Amino acid sequence: MTRNRERRGAAEPPGSDPRRARAAKPSRSAPAAAPEAGRAREKRDSDVARIYGFHSVEAALKAPRRDLIRLYATAAAAERLKAEIGARGVETRILSLEEVALRAPRDAVHQGVVLEARPLAPIDLSELPARGLVVVLDQITDPHNVGAILRTAAAFAVDALVTTERHSPEFSGALAKSASGGLEHVPIATVTNLARALAEMGDMGYLRVGLDSEAPAPLEAVPLARPLALVFGAEDKGLRRLTRERCDALARLDLPGAIKSLNVSNAAAIALALAYGKVGTGSLAPRPF
Repeated sequence: MTRNRERRGAAEPPGSDPRRARAAKPSRSAPAAAPEAGRAREKRDSDVARIYGFHSVEAALKAPRRDLIRLYATAAAAERLKAEIGARGVETRILSLEEVALRAPRDAVHQGVVLEARPLAPIDLSELPARGLVVVLDQITDPHNVGAILRTAAAFAVDALVTTERHSPEFSGALAKSASGGLEHVPIATVTNLARALAEMGDMGYLRVGLDSEAPAPLEAVPLARPLALVFGAEDKGLRRLTRERCDALARLDLPGAIKSLNVSNAAAIALALAYGKVGTGSLAPRPF
């Protein structure tokens, strides 16, 4: 109505300022409500994990414990996943590459596929196997690092990953992409108190070895046996005091070159390779989860 009166040259109401009225008009190119709407949608969809990238989506489609909702894919990507789609009977919507990109985070390398699924249910510490090999993360928050650790953990047949409910990334999106399918193969236990969880693992017979650059002995010199938990701290803080106190031993990685420190995901890969060489495979019995 105001716009029509302006076009007809109607007089402004007393006390009004035409310049202020024009300045108050919202921009057509950037609606002010859009960010709030996006945040509301994220809150409503908190029980939906979005997985993107061909290998991550393929692994999720093959994982029987993953509850699937809907797959968005280009025609070419859907054709490559035809067998997996048919086996799970997941609802699939064929879209253009641009339309698939709208279902993924900005700048995500989605490779023409985005899968909506339910988050994987965490396991309880009591479900850890009697001769397990477990990775424990002490407040590592970067999703790319945790994803890379999960990928390595899957490669070394790690039985579970233990992490905190707080100060840990969401197990979907960028993390799932970095894990490249590892998320579907390594069960995850989330705990409210890591020190208490490590104490419980000790009661279960787990040897708890914390990786620390200032540790007195290299990992190669530490006697290892199953069940074994390798504990890694955040890159900026390392292991917290209570975490260190709950470990049976602290070990460092000795590196021969000029660089003496590594990204935590690279350190985890080396530590798992060394540990696996000592403890080998665990029980061949099927996992309970």
